[in-house]
Amino acid sequence: MGAGQQTGLQERLAAILAICQKMNSERDLYALLDLIAREAITLLDCDRASIFLLDRDTNELWSQVALGSGEILRFDAGLGVVGHAVTTGQTVNVTDAYNDPRFYSVIDDRSGYRTQTLLAVPMRNHSGAIAGAFEVLNKRNGRFQSRDEEALKALASHAANAIETAQLIGDLRRSQDELVAQNGNLWREVESRYSTHGIICAGSRMQQVVRLIERIRDSAVSVLVTGESGTGKELVAKAIHYTSPRARKPFVALNCAALPETLVESELFGIEKGVATGVQSRIGHFQKADGGTLFLDEVGDLSLTAQAKILRALQERVVERVGGRMPLPVDVRVLAATNRDLAAEIAKGSFREDLYYRLKVIHIHMPPLREIREEVPLLANHFLKEYCRETGRPSMQFAAEVVRKLAAADWPGNVRQLRNEVMRMAACSPGNVIEEDDLWTAVSAPAPSRAAKPSAQQKVTLKEAIEDLERRMIAETLQATRNNQMQAARQLGLSRQGLINKMKRYSLS
Repeated sequence: MGAGQQTGLQERLAAILAICQKMNSERDLYALLDLIAREAITLLDCDRASIFLLDRDTNELWSQVALGSGEILRFDAGLGVVGHAVTTGQTVNVTDAYNDPRFYSVIDDRSGYRTQTLLAVPMRNHSGAIAGAFEVLNKRNGRFQSRDEEALKALASHAANAIETAQLIGDLRRSQDELVAQNGNLWREVESRYSTHGIICAGSRMQQVVRLIERIRDSAVSVLVTGESGTGKELVAKAIHYTSPRARKPFVALNCAALPETLVESELFGIEKGVATGVQSRIGHFQKADGGTLFLDEVGDLSLTAQAKILRALQERVVERVGGRMPLPVDVRVLAATNRDLAAEIAKGSFREDLYYRLKVIHIHMPPLREIREEVPLLANHFLKEYCRETGRPSMQFAAEVVRKLAAADWPGNVRQLRNEVMRMAACSPGNVIEEDDLWTAVSAPAPSRAAKPSAQQKVTLKEAIEDLERRMIAETLQATRNNQMQAARQLGLSRQGLINKMKRYSLS
C-alpha cells in the first residue's frame, strides 16, 4: 500500500470514528437515522443514502429517511437490492441498476429519481441477527469501489448498535409515558372514589359530615372519628386524606385491635436489625406514612404503653425504632377512629386523657344507620350498582316493598351489614328484580320498637348497650359459623386477631 493510500485509509477511519461519536450522542431514533444517512453521503461522496429497518412482524423493510425524496418507504423484505442484502446477508454492489434483475424500480417510478449505481450492505445487531440494510445511491465520480464497501460495512456495524440502543431508549420512554399516564389516571380514580363525592348522603346529618370534611381538608390537624362498627369511619378518614394536599402521599391504615401487644411498638415505629435473632431492619407505620396520613383504627384498643409512645411521636414529631438510638423525624397527619366511648375509658384509667385531646382536635361522629334511615335506599341502590359493575351482570333493581323493609330494618352492623346483605341478595336473586323472597329473614322481620321507655331496672348506658350488642353479634356469628374464627371475622368485618381480642374482652370461648 502506497503512502497516499495509507493516508487516505487513515483519514477515512478517522471520519468513521467521528461519525460513530456523533451517533453515540444521539438518542432519538429518527434524528439518528437522518444523521447517519447525511454523514454517509459525505463519507462515500454519493447522491443519496437510506437506512432500511426490518419489521419482523410483517416481514417488511421500512425507511424513515429517503434523502432527496422525502418519502417514508415500506415494502416486502424480499424485494429490491436491499431485500437481497437482507435475505442473503451479503454486500451488493450494482453498477447499472436498471439492468440488474434484483433492482426494484417502483421506488424510482414513484419519486421520479433515476438510480444508476447502488451499494447495499446488511446491518447486524449485537447478537449477529440482521436488523436491516444500509443503502447508498449514485456515486458522484464513477462506481462504488471496494474501499467504499469496507467503509459502508464499518459504518453499518456501528449504526446497527446505535439504532438498537435508540429503539430501546424509545421503548423505555414510551413505557414510562404510559406508566405516568396510567398512574395519573389511577390517582384521579382513587381521589374521585375516596373524595367526599364517594360519601353517599341524602339527609342533613351526613351532609354536615361532608361539609366538615371539606372545611378541614386543607389543615393538618388530627381528627377523631367515632361511631359504631360498620358506620364508615375509614371511608371518612380516606375522604379527609384524598381531598387534602397530602393526597399524593401515602395513606397508611393500622388496625390497632388486630395487633398483638408484643408487636404494637415495632409496627408503629419500626425495628432495627439484630434486636433479636433473625430480625431484619423494618420501618414502622409512622415512617411509611411520612408526608401523608396515618389512620389508627380501633385506637381505643391500644395499651397505655403504646398510647404514651404515640403521644410522644405526635408531640415531638419524631420516632425511635425498637433497638434504635437515633430519633427519626416524621411529618404525619394522624386520623384515629374508635367505636368505644373514650371518655368512659379515661374515667376507668384505660385511656390517656392527654392523648385523647391530642387526637380529638376535630371530632366527627358517624351516626348508626338506624338513626339515618333516609340514607338506606340511596346506599342500597349504590351497592347494587357496584355489584352489577364488578360482576358484569345486567342492571338490577329492588322491588318497592324490599326498599321499604330495608329502610325499616335495624341494621346492628350498620352500612357494612347493609352492603353485605345487598351483595348476598344480588348474588342469590334469579332475576333482575330483587323481591321480598330474597330478603334475609332478620331484615323481613319488623325492627324492634324503640318508642317504649325502659323501666328503671332496664336502664343502661350507651356503652353497655353497644357492648351487649357486640357480644351477642359475635356469639351468634361464631355459632352460625361453627366457631370458624376466620369466617366469623370476615362476616363481622374484623381481622381474626381483632375478633380474638374481642372474644377475650367478652369472655367468649
